[in-house]
Amino acid sequence: MALVLPLLVLLIFGIIDFGRMLNEQIALTEAARDAARVASFGGDPTGRATRIAGDDVAVDVTGTCSGPGRDAQVTVSNDFSFVTPIGLLGGGFDGEVTLTGTGVVPCQ
Repeated sequence: MALVLPLLVLLIFGIIDFGRMLNEQIALTEAARDAARVASFGGDPTGRATRIAGDDVAVDVTGTCSGPGRDAQVTVSNDFSFVTPIGLLGGGFDGEVTLTGTGVVPCQ
């Protein structure tokens, strides 16, 4: 029991944190894709990205629709904090990683 329990707890903590991190990454990717779609029509992508991924995300618009044949590119990033001790091993010693999602849509 003394040998198996720490490994089992470490495995469970790893599954919990990986699931949370994957959920955040999917939300950032969806926010970037939706924001790029809004930017391709000439709108402001920041409001759409923060509505999907939360108010604490950083939105960077690198491609603008200034003419045909161009692409609207939006990058959404956020700092993810681990809540379990496994984050100290996987994310560095501060327990944080930066997650980024990018969306590219042709201009309309």
